[in-house]
Order: sequence, then C-alpha cells, then structure tokens
Amino acid sequence: MTSIADLRKSYERHELSEDASHADPLKQFDQWLHEAINSEVPEPNAMTVATVGSDLRPSTRVVLIKGYDERGIVWYTNYDSRKGRELAGNPFAAIQFHWVELERVVRIEGRVERVSDAESDEYFHSRPLDSRIGAWASPQSQVITGRGVLVTNAARYAAQFMLQPPRPPHWGGFRLAPERWEFWQGRPSRLHDRLRYTPDKHVGWLRERLAP
Repeated sequence: MTSIADLRKSYERHELSEDASHADPLKQFDQWLHEAINSEVPEPNAMTVATVGSDLRPSTRVVLIKGYDERGIVWYTNYDSRKGRELAGNPFAAIQFHWVELERVVRIEGRVERVSDAESDEYFHSRPLDSRIGAWASPQSQVITGRGVLVTNAARYAAQFMLQPPRPPHWGGFRLAPERWEFWQGRPSRLHDRLRYTPDKHVGWLRERLAP
C-alpha cells in the first residue's frame, strides 16, 4: 500500500510572473477563470467558502460562483444555513478556487453582504423549476429524520406553487468584496509562484510576491 506521505506531484505546467500578470486582480481572476472553463476542468465555477461562527470555529463548504465584477464575488444560498447564520454574526469570509489540472489556486478574503432583493429575484427566476422548488423544500443545515422529509416537502411546494414558485424570503445572494487576493501557480521543486494583491491608495492594488 502506498503511504499517503509519499504521494507527490511535480508542478510544471505554467508560471506566474509579475510582468505577465495583470495589475488589477479582478482581470487576473477573469483570465484564469476563463482559462479553467476553456480547459474544461471539472466544475471550474466551484469554490470553497470559509466562515467563522460565534464560537470562533471555522467551517468550509463548496458552493458555485454565480457572478463577479468590481463589486465582488457572488453566490446564492439559504440565509438560514450554517454559513448564512455565521455571516450574519461575522460578515467576513475567505474563498478559494482550486483548478487542479492547471495547478492553480486563487484565494480571496473580504467582507460579505447580501445582494439586493432585485438581484436575488432575477437569479432565482433564472434557475430550473426543480431547483426553485428545492429552495423551498430544504431546511438547509437543519437536522431532518430522513430523505423522505425532502421528498415530501418538494411534492407539497410543487403542488402549492405549480410552475411559478416565488423566491423564498430565506434564500438569496451574498457578495464578498475582496480586500485581499492571492494567486498561486504550482512550480517545480515546490518553489511555487505566489502573488498577493492588497488595496493601496496610490496604485489601486499593491502586488507583492510571497515565498511559497
């Protein structure tokens, strides 16, 4: 049996230099995300979101990015879920994208706010019908007695709303406004490339290289 301690990979696909990277981290993110999409890596839109609860214990989960612009990174969820409750008490989070096939990681940290009701409504009504019913059927992060609870709830709400379920009041979007970005590119001999961007009043974003 192979020891897990002996599992190693040599990272040799790309490099990340100051000269070849964008001065604006949003443009660098946009480039890398589209390269991940065009490379057909599995679920390039999947990201890990880390929050911290009132007990100061961190928790993570994988969600899907649904939008991004100069205001921040957007995803949608149940506001009554664990992440929703934790963000209500501590509105700061960290996001990570890991595109394994490209040997790349993007880390983003910042303050989180709910998106507007209009934005949440627009996205909710663009979702498939089953997903809209599912938003009503699942009491996310709560203990349930079995999968039958979800099936029963879905049938009940499908009968109630038919083809026009409204957006649940407990469901909507979050937007993380980046205060720190980091781009990691795997390199040989574990001498990886790491570029960090932080706000700077003179240049907009200060780009610095970190030791791997």
